[in-house]
Amino acid sequence: MLDTMRENGGVGLAANQVGSLQRVAVIQLPEEEPIVLINPRVTRREGEREVEEGCLSIPGYRGLVKRSARVHVRAQDLSGREVRIKAEGDLLAQALEHETDHLNGVLYIQRLASKDSFWKIEPGAEAEVAQPQ
Repeated sequence: MLDTMRENGGVGLAANQVGSLQRVAVIQLPEEEPIVLINPRVTRREGEREVEEGCLSIPGYRGLVKRSARVHVRAQDLSGREVRIKAEGDLLAQALEHETDHLNGVLYIQRLASKDSFWKIEPGAEAEVAQPQ
């Protein structure tokens, strides 16, 4: 999954995006080590912000979406140990919500700030999830 995500310029990828029914997500922020999350669930959300997002499942488009300002996630790592992650107002918080949404059958276009906040990007434009603004 990490190779697929990297080859396509992504920041995260959920298993169901590559045809697996496992509840697994991977996230790799620029200049960071990859995170593998098994059975991730958001246990707490606080605040709201609007951020620009794209998705490997909907190539060539971007949108302005509503995301939480702070998220708490619980999951297991590859060794089966519990992992707890707290993220606030950054790309990690955004990616955690985005990938757990995928595993719950929700696409980012379902969280658009408005009907007009979805657009086609020019060919060759950067396709990965943008830094929150």
